[in-house]
Amino acid sequence: MIKDNQKVFNRMHVLMDILITVASYALAYFIRFYIFDSDRQLVGVLPPRDYFIVLIFLVPGYVFLYFYCNVYGPKRTVKRRNELANIVKANTIGLAIYIVVLYLFIREINYSRSMMFIFYVLNIVITSFFRIILRKALRSMRKRGYNLKHVLVVGYSRAAESYIDRLQWNPQWGYSVMGVLDDTVPVDTPYKGVRVKGRIEELQGILEENKLDEIAIALSLKDYSRLEEIVNTCEKSGVHTKFIPDYNSVIPTSPYTEDLMGLPVINIRYVPLSNTGNMVMKRAMDIVGSLFGIIITSPIMLISAIGVKLSGPGPIIFKQERVGLHNEPFFMYKFRSMRQQSEEDEKKAWTVKDDPRVTRIGRFLRRTSLDELPQLFNILKGDMSLVGPRPERTLFVEKFKEEIPRYMVKHQVRPGLTGWAQVNGFRGDTSIRKRIEYDIYYIENWSIGFDIKIILLTFLTGFINKNAY
Repeated sequence: MIKDNQKVFNRMHVLMDILITVASYALAYFIRFYIFDSDRQLVGVLPPRDYFIVLIFLVPGYVFLYFYCNVYGPKRTVKRRNELANIVKANTIGLAIYIVVLYLFIREINYSRSMMFIFYVLNIVITSFFRIILRKALRSMRKRGYNLKHVLVVGYSRAAESYIDRLQWNPQWGYSVMGVLDDTVPVDTPYKGVRVKGRIEELQGILEENKLDEIAIALSLKDYSRLEEIVNTCEKSGVHTKFIPDYNSVIPTSPYTEDLMGLPVINIRYVPLSNTGNMVMKRAMDIVGSLFGIIITSPIMLISAIGVKLSGPGPIIFKQERVGLHNEPFFMYKFRSMRQQSEEDEKKAWTVKDDPRVTRIGRFLRRTSLDELPQLFNILKGDMSLVGPRPERTLFVEKFKEEIPRYMVKHQVRPGLTGWAQVNGFRGDTSIRKRIEYDIYYIENWSIGFDIKIILLTFLTGFINKNAY
């Protein structure tokens, strides 16, 4: 059983990191004083003993930081980039503490700063390299049926099906679902090769056989009255137990919880941009970014404006009412890409393929997204942001909010010139439901780094929009 070997594996993991830390430190010392300073004039400043005695405190300190930064957390379902980010975080904190202790508390100014930096880089690179190799080896073993965790699902529900789906899509995680227990679904009912083995009352007997690594409780909402009983049964056996809620359509994937004097409270929606500090940072980024964009693209906007003017009668800038932050309407600016029409005709529908209303220059502007450039002024005004969900017209907002669950969540942040849905291909005439899924993911997982990533992806994936008609 895998749980019998887990403690040994974890200890080996810690031992490997200790050896890597010592090796990285020794290699950094060698590079600094025997390669960069080949005549070894600086070796005498401090004897080697003064450098290597630091390891007595450095090694346990780094092990503690690795635990603190969750470097030793479960690897099966953790993304590689998150694990590497934790390694960088732990080493950065370690280097900062190292410098503070040496120069402020011990006041030893003769320690080589370059050697400390070399150690910092080497430790990150070597540790990350070994983690990647280990991860690949473990995933290869799991795909071949080794190092598996055997799981029993209690309760047949939408959550149970979703859980089984994800485990089967990712065999490298190393989970094997032994079966499902449920009181309403007939025994031997299959779902993608996983069968209902029996009733929930049989759980106690199955746990006594001690052949399971995990229990996944995935009761349907109507059976939640039995949750406490099942959890108590699992905890008496000591088996690791997970709870997979059957209300994932309501609660976000990363819920924000509060502790009210011992009472856990789950917020249905956590929006990082409701924090004042985050709002100020994002707004500052929008102001700087929009000013920079206006200056850089001003020649393109001038040429586009001339082209629109020559395409036919009508204004150069087209204003259209859209719904923004807190459901407040605003006028969004675009270069006019259609022949001038009445307001009633404009409200009838979206633009369709080969729409006769679109001018020749307008078709080019739409395809290249150049018609969106005037929205930089919307961003400067504060109506919009560089990154966020795309704003929609009022009549469509009224329609979609009744048809699409959680549609109105997008109005908890400013609409954007580009967004997570757009860089993933959901632009123009594409699925509104999928677009909302990506918008909500962005809203719940916002960070400055995420905004920068989306802006870079916007440039890397290009501005050509094949769905713009």
